Amino acid sequence: MTTTNRPAPRVLTVLSTKQVSPNMRRITLGGAGLIGFPFGQQGAYVKLRLPLPDGKIAVRTYTIRAQRKDALDIDFALHAETASGHAGPATEWALSVQPGATIEVGGPGPAKPLPEGRDAYLIAGDMTALPAIAVNLAALPADAQGHAVIEVMGEGDRIDLPRPAGVTLDYLVAPQPGLQPQALAEALAARAWPQGDVYAWAACEFSGMKALRSLLRDERGLGPDSLYISSYWKSGLNEDAHKIAKREDAQGQ
Repeated sequence: MTTTNRPAPRVLTVLSTKQVSPNMRRITLGGAGLIGFPFGQQGAYVKLRLPLPDGKIAVRTYTIRAQRKDALDIDFALHAETASGHAGPATEWALSVQPGATIEVGGPGPAKPLPEGRDAYLIAGDMTALPAIAVNLAALPADAQGHAVIEVMGEGDRIDLPRPAGVTLDYLVAPQPGLQPQALAEALAARAWPQGDVYAWAACEFSGMKALRSLLRDERGLGPDSLYISSYWKSGLNEDAHKIAKREDAQGQ
């Protein structure tokens, strides 16, 4: 029997809630359970153990949008309307939870930052990736060049993210995430390919990820050292089923 050294989940307290945009809600966690949590974890991920009505637990993975010594900000894309037609437990929890409530949180897991020293950066993602994209854009040096495209659910979700002057940002509006899996890849393909050493970072719904992978890896030839790509969810599947789909997809590559 194998064992892991994974630490036990921390019990964190909901300190506040805030509507960042019409379809993005920020839950700030802290309290005594945060003592000893490593600092500098913006962009890393945590595992939230969300209580379900039947008493079971749903584990969902979320990016640390910001960190202070006494608090973590976790942003939730409110997928009340998706291609599968219903809200998941994370959206329901984020909409209903009140300050003072507690939740078990595992992690942190490592961030996926943009490497330094590239000539151009291409970034693509949907609202589930927006927190990680925001952290990565803010961390780029002032002279960085590139382009980012983000799919959001409504016009009010267009957030002017801090970024270098040489990095442009476009938003695509898709009220029901998962119904237009080609949109992000088509938006990137419509732009001129940058000159020099290009690094691409992409994360979104599973089918959208496959379209981006086809463009960036298969058509443009970006290798593992120049491409990070991941699916954060799959339309119609919960996180456990999505993990199986990701594993099967990886085995087929």
